[in-house]
Amino acid sequence: MAIMLNLVFKRTLQVIGFLAFSSALILPAAQAAPAKRQVVKKPHAAKVVSKKVVSSRKSATFVAKSRRKSVVMVSAPPRPSFGQVAGLHSAQDPLDLKSSVALVIDQDTHEVLFSKNDHAILPIASLTKLMTGVIISGAQLPMDENITITQDDVDTEKGSRSRLRVGASLTRGELLHLALMSSENRAAHALGRTYPGGLATFVGLMNAKAKMLGMKDTRYVEPTGLSSENQSSAQDLATLVNAAHADPVLRELSTSTGYQVAVGRQMLQYNNTNRLVKNPGWDIGLQKTGYISEAGQCLVMQTKIAGRKLIMVFLDSAGKLSRLGDAERVRRWVEAQPATAPKISAATRPANG
Repeated sequence: MAIMLNLVFKRTLQVIGFLAFSSALILPAAQAAPAKRQVVKKPHAAKVVSKKVVSSRKSATFVAKSRRKSVVMVSAPPRPSFGQVAGLHSAQDPLDLKSSVALVIDQDTHEVLFSKNDHAILPIASLTKLMTGVIISGAQLPMDENITITQDDVDTEKGSRSRLRVGASLTRGELLHLALMSSENRAAHALGRTYPGGLATFVGLMNAKAKMLGMKDTRYVEPTGLSSENQSSAQDLATLVNAAHADPVLRELSTSTGYQVAVGRQMLQYNNTNRLVKNPGWDIGLQKTGYISEAGQCLVMQTKIAGRKLIMVFLDSAGKLSRLGDAERVRRWVEAQPATAPKISAATRPANG
C-alpha cells in the first residue's frame, strides 16, 4: 500500500512538472503575439491619422477657395462713366452705335458726315497721349537721348501696371513709340517729366497748343490720360487728329503694328492697342485708343474710306470691342452712301434727362 501511494505521488509530481514546463513555453509565445499585432496596427493607425489630416487640409483649402469665390461674387459693380451719368447713352442714332459720342468728318472738305453728342465734354483717357506726342515731336528734342523710368512715373492715380520697371532706360524715341502705339503710361509720363522745364511746363504747353488749335473744350492736367480731369469734346479731338496727322513721326509711330525694346537683358514685345491697324480692309493714317472707367472705351482715327479721307472720333463706348465695332459700322455706312449723302445728326438729350 505504501508502495502504491509512493508511485501515485511521483506521478503527480511528474504531471505538475510537465504542466509547469508547458506553461513556461506557451506564456512567452502568448505574450509575444500581441506585441506583433500592435506593431502591425501602429502603421495602420498612423495612416488613418494622416488621412484625417489630409482630409482636413482639403476641407480648409475648399473653404478658403469658397471664401475667395464669395468675395468675387460680392465685388462692387464697375464705376459708371461720365457719359452714363449724364444720360448720353440715351441718345438714339440710325447706326446703333455703342459709343455715346461720335463724330465723322471729311478731312478735306470739313463736312460733318455723322455726329452724336459731339459737343459733350468728357474725360478722354489715353487720347491725351496724342497731344503728348504733338508736343514732344514738335520740340525736336534728341530722340536718341536716354531717359530713365523713376518712381515718379509709377501710376498712383489708377494703379495700372507697366512692364517698364523703375530704373529701366530707353531713348526718347522709344518712349514716344510705346506711348503712341501701346499707350504705355510710364513712357508718356517720363516724356513729360523730362521735358525742359519739367512736368508743369510740359502740361502748360499741352494746354497752350490746344488753345492755339482752337480746342475750346479741352483741358489737360497730366500727359498720360489716367486722370479724369483730362477732358475734351469730339469736335476738339477731330481738330487734334487733323493737326497730328500732319506730323509724319506721329503717323508712323501710332500706326505701327508692333515694336520691341531692350530693357536690361530682356527684349519686350509691344503691340498696337488698335487691332484695326493689322486689318487689310482698313487704311489708317493715324490712330489712338484710350480707356479709364470714367471715360469708357475711346478711339480716334484718320482713315481713308471709299476714296475719302475721314476723321473718326468715338468716345464713351460701352464695351471693350465696341469702339472697333462702331468704326466698322461707320465704314460700311460710308461705303454704302453716295458722295453727296446728307449728314446724320443723332438726337440728343440734355444731361441727366
